[in-house]
Amino acid sequence: MDIAEKRLPQDGRFQFNDEDKTVDLRVSSLPTIHGEKIVVRILNFNLLRPSLEDLGYEPDDQALLLAAINRPHGMVLLTGPTGSGKTLSLYSCLDILNRSDINISTVEDPSEIMVPGINQVNINDRAGLTFATTLRALLRQDPDVLMVGEIRDVETAEIAIQAAQTGHLVLSTLHTNDAPSTLTRLSHMGIAPFNVAASVILVTAQRLVRRLCNQCKIPMEENHCGAIRQVLSSIPQTAWTSQELLTRPIFQSVGCAACDHGYKGRVGIYQVMPISSTLQALILNHSDAHAIAAQAAKEGVRSLRQAGLLKVIQGSTSVQEVMALTQHG
Repeated sequence: MDIAEKRLPQDGRFQFNDEDKTVDLRVSSLPTIHGEKIVVRILNFNLLRPSLEDLGYEPDDQALLLAAINRPHGMVLLTGPTGSGKTLSLYSCLDILNRSDINISTVEDPSEIMVPGINQVNINDRAGLTFATTLRALLRQDPDVLMVGEIRDVETAEIAIQAAQTGHLVLSTLHTNDAPSTLTRLSHMGIAPFNVAASVILVTAQRLVRRLCNQCKIPMEENHCGAIRQVLSSIPQTAWTSQELLTRPIFQSVGCAACDHGYKGRVGIYQVMPISSTLQALILNHSDAHAIAAQAAKEGVRSLRQAGLLKVIQGSTSVQEVMALTQHG
């Protein structure tokens, strides 16, 4: 970062040693009418990255994601708002694929997590090294797996889709509200529906919800749980019997000295939508996100709210947290 430049937004990074750990900090500055505003993101590179299960993927969703990333070609898209954990999910997938016989390349703005054995490229717009130009160059590097930090424009999307159709596995992210709207977003960007249908093999949407503190959470009064249990009984899942859904406690936050207002840590909730032949047909017919969502629900794909309510019955988070961070569905 240029310490003399206070008129333009800047990004930078630095590291420091904290006992036996190296902590990496990402810094973003923004000029405001009252002076520069600074946001610092903390990334600890020395910690082992969590498994998909640790991130919060349900066993059936985890199996679908693993099947997709182990295919020889196609596109897997992870979606969600900024700060929802998409990058960590991407790198957890790359860790699974990272072997000496697989050529993995990434292009990011910038690379947040350094991984031995992976070719990582930071884009540099000033020098003309954009997502699109880097992707074109990487395609000449004989890659097996490409990870694009974010699909921001139609040019990047077209090259990524071309790569997915020519024998490469492509992992990337988009900013959309849920998995079905991702497919229509690509069409609205100008990607031909037949290219979307032919390349995208799985889409996940995710949110991070706060974990309930295990030391102070308490069961909700049963007279407040009736509507929640009724919704739970209609969610596609195999982990709980109908009787268990009716009897397991539903916890709420309290707050104690060990937590922050009843919460400590976060866990992901995920909507995992494999692209079936029926969904491909809907994409080719220019169907909207509602039609795609309805068909996905028929195929057993949970909405983000339904996925969040499964975390509620597991005792991981509260109903209030799920309702605040998900749309009805």
